[in-house]
Amino acid sequence: MTTVMGICRSFHDRALARFFHCFPCLSDPARRSSWGLKVTLVMLHLIFVGILFVFDGDLIETTKKEPWYTALYLLLLFATLVQYFITSSSSPGYVFDVMRAVNETNVICQKSSMASKQPASSQNGSLNVVIEGSQSGRNFQGSNPSSWTKLVMDMYPPGTSIRSCTCSYCNVEQPPRAKHCHDCDKCVLQFDHHCLWLGSCVGQDNHCKFWWYICEETALCLWTGILYIMYLKANISRAWWKDAIMILLLIALSIVIIFLLLLLLFHSYLVLTNQTTYELVRRRRIPYLRRIPERVYPFSKGICRNLYNFCCVRSSIYSLEPLPSSQELEEK
Repeated sequence: MTTVMGICRSFHDRALARFFHCFPCLSDPARRSSWGLKVTLVMLHLIFVGILFVFDGDLIETTKKEPWYTALYLLLLFATLVQYFITSSSSPGYVFDVMRAVNETNVICQKSSMASKQPASSQNGSLNVVIEGSQSGRNFQGSNPSSWTKLVMDMYPPGTSIRSCTCSYCNVEQPPRAKHCHDCDKCVLQFDHHCLWLGSCVGQDNHCKFWWYICEETALCLWTGILYIMYLKANISRAWWKDAIMILLLIALSIVIIFLLLLLLFHSYLVLTNQTTYELVRRRRIPYLRRIPERVYPFSKGICRNLYNFCCVRSSIYSLEPLPSSQELEEK
């Protein structure tokens, strides 16, 4: 008996080893969990939409008469799933990537300067790191191992200790609004939250994509809910088991719609005020936000500018925001 179990276990281990050799992306438990969530979300979409087309004969007739209606609905479904995968696979913007980009650009600038014996211009590897603010609004083109520390410390008030802005896990200096994510084990620029459904963080580089995904998902769920209600009005009491399935799915869909609408409104408010979920929820625990009144938004530049920076700034540009001065806070 023990021999048989040993043979089965050995066969199982070899089969898993071959499987992971063919699909190396699934060898990591974290990646398997992430892909499991993605498959689950896609299946939920297909179940809610597929049952509607299987049960609703009127929808099939409408599709034959007005194919554009169903085509738009399926196009929205496809766009929502595509937006989900784009958002989940995009980087939120890691502090370590900015440091590495700064160091690489510094090497390029030094080589260019040595070759031409002239200061490196913006064409010789200009780094897309923008320091916002009236006093330090400039493109950061060069660096050395100590200039990253100086760059970060210049964004804090004078007298700030370097230990207070150094991550104890990554051992890197964090610019304002950055936070270490324990799930990703990295420091994220403008950390908002770690999304379980995405399997990654929401930060500076993918917050806009996340907002658009919520918007599309909300529209899709609302449209699907309307189709469910139309089916129940036209076919109620014809087949009780179909009605029971549709009512249960509609209840679940209603809960999801309420959650998505609240989430969309909440993140729209964050966008308009240039805040993050972490800053809003943990405001009293963040050292540089403790003494600022709750109704004052220290990083807000006005609704129009906030929307422009959120929607129109390229994701390849790292935007680092220094803490506002006491005079700027008084004006706000």
